[in-house]
Amino acid sequence: MASIFTKIVNGDIPAHKIAEDADYLAFLDAFPCAKGHVLVIPKQEVDYIFDMPDSLYLGLMAFAKKIEPAIKKAVPCKRVGIAVIGLEVPHAHVHLIPMNSMADMDFGSKLKLSQEELATIAESIRKEL
Repeated sequence: MASIFTKIVNGDIPAHKIAEDADYLAFLDAFPCAKGHVLVIPKQEVDYIFDMPDSLYLGLMAFAKKIEPAIKKAVPCKRVGIAVIGLEVPHAHVHLIPMNSMADMDFGSKLKLSQEELATIAESIRKEL
């Protein structure tokens, strides 16, 4: 059965997309830890990030690195944190989270943003790419 992320890749579930190429997709987390929380995924469905072929893994990190400056410009922060948790969705992914303190990476505390707020944030990040 396809993961929720594969369904986003296939267009079966809507998402606030930030950037995409043939192999990777970046989109806003629907349940963010902080405003501007972006998920970066390989389009190929692989459950565990360390099971990915090296080329796909390295490409994922390079793609994430291209997104980071746009997040930082669109959402003022000290840094953009990166995390790989891998338990919530069986599809390898990287979290890019704008941070001003360690509390901004609290996965137990989620923001509730409207679709309009998410759309505005996504547009702000896309403009900085």
